[in-house]
Amino acid sequence: MPSLRYSLSDYIALEDTLDLSLGDPTSSSATTPRNSQIVLANVNWVCQAMNSVGNLRHPNEETASLSTELSHMGNLNHFHMPHHLTTRDGPGEHNMDFLRRLIGTTASALDNPAIPWKSLIITFALGEYALETYLSYRQYQVLQRKHIPAQLKQEIDQKTFDKSQAYGRSKFWFGLVSGAWNQAKSLAVIRYNVYPALWAVTGTWMLQYAPGFLQGEITRSLVFAFSYSFVETALGLPFSYYYHFYLEERYGFNKQTLKLWLTDLVKSQALSLAFGIPLGAAFLAIVQRTGDTFFLYLWFFALAVQLGAITLYPLVIVPLFNKLTPLEPGLLKERVEALAQKLAFPLAELRVIDGSKRSAHSNAYFTGLPWKKTIVLYDTLIAKSSVPEVEAILAHELGHWKMGHTTKLLGISAGHLFFVFGLFSVFIKNGSLYEAFGFGKERPIIIGFILFNEVLSPTNAVVKLAMNIWTRSMEFQAGRSSSLLLVLHLDWRYTG
Repeated sequence: MPSLRYSLSDYIALEDTLDLSLGDPTSSSATTPRNSQIVLANVNWVCQAMNSVGNLRHPNEETASLSTELSHMGNLNHFHMPHHLTTRDGPGEHNMDFLRRLIGTTASALDNPAIPWKSLIITFALGEYALETYLSYRQYQVLQRKHIPAQLKQEIDQKTFDKSQAYGRSKFWFGLVSGAWNQAKSLAVIRYNVYPALWAVTGTWMLQYAPGFLQGEITRSLVFAFSYSFVETALGLPFSYYYHFYLEERYGFNKQTLKLWLTDLVKSQALSLAFGIPLGAAFLAIVQRTGDTFFLYLWFFALAVQLGAITLYPLVIVPLFNKLTPLEPGLLKERVEALAQKLAFPLAELRVIDGSKRSAHSNAYFTGLPWKKTIVLYDTLIAKSSVPEVEAILAHELGHWKMGHTTKLLGISAGHLFFVFGLFSVFIKNGSLYEAFGFGKERPIIIGFILFNEVLSPTNAVVKLAMNIWTRSMEFQAGRSSSLLLVLHLDWRYTG
């Protein structure tokens, strides 16, 4: 077998032994350009139905989505069952009746003033924060090691290893400080009833400045959501600035200018408004118009948003932040096309993205519809790596596709969304939860969803842990698949 010296990007599977990932700490080992990940996170926020406002432990996820126009801006406090759901001639009506009774019984049991909702949520938040901090500290102990693991001694030198370890430690301290700040901010929001205060302020704004046809709860909820989101973004700017222009700069990774950083910020906020307003309105209107089984409609809506995001992301979002050009003819293109052909990967385009204008980090990813895929290579990857190294990284990524990991993750995501929306229907009218956070007679849907996400936090932590374990196993599977593929695919041109 030929001897290959892989680049650091390919050592993701060894991160439990050694942190060699030199990427952005806010991004995963996955496959999207960091600069447009902000907007992709916005789309994910829509799929979670305004979860970024409620999930205070992730304040840097701005709000955005895809577009759907809704004209109704009326009151959402009353629910009416649509006629087609009240008829009793359908074969599944008994199941629907059982589901309604189960939701109603559970909702009644949980709507209990004796339950200390605020104390429970604070306890959950502190417990989750303590666990995550402990796990980060365990990894920090690994990052203090001075000797290269035996598996990597033939792959990297001591200088590269030391730099990687130092970079990982710097990211740890940055995460520790920013995490503590975010946690303190979260507790302050809960402790001092920021939600009802901001809701009252937005109500005053609406009465003073909004025309009569925009005086309903949907418009007010959107003003509330984006006001909160913009404040969160502003409070996070010092950390973002420090990360890019101090931490990344120190290790030679930051390539963007202050002007480009500000331009990206403006673009992200503009996209948040352009996408978030219609989809936020759609979310609220679905809850209003579809009765007690609204979670079914929300689920279908979220699935449609996800599929739309997958389609529009490479066509609309990425070009706003990066320039994509066709990969020039040559050995690399020939080898990638041959690799795709061997896997029966439906490759339609090979493109290069100008990641170097923001960062020295490198990556590769694929995107597109099931029958028409595009492989995108970072220009930094091509500049720093040999043809076999790029091929090895792509073999890993295509291994995920060959083993159906993307489809499985989408299926898990769909199931999780159904669980979240179904459970939300239990809490949406929980008066004791609203009252615990300073809301009396007024019970806005968006506030209910925010508070529900706080209650759901322990479950989300368990789900996140399970998903991390599962996706980690996928990384090893893709690694083994790519190793076997390379043994079969590499030829005499790469022998050393």
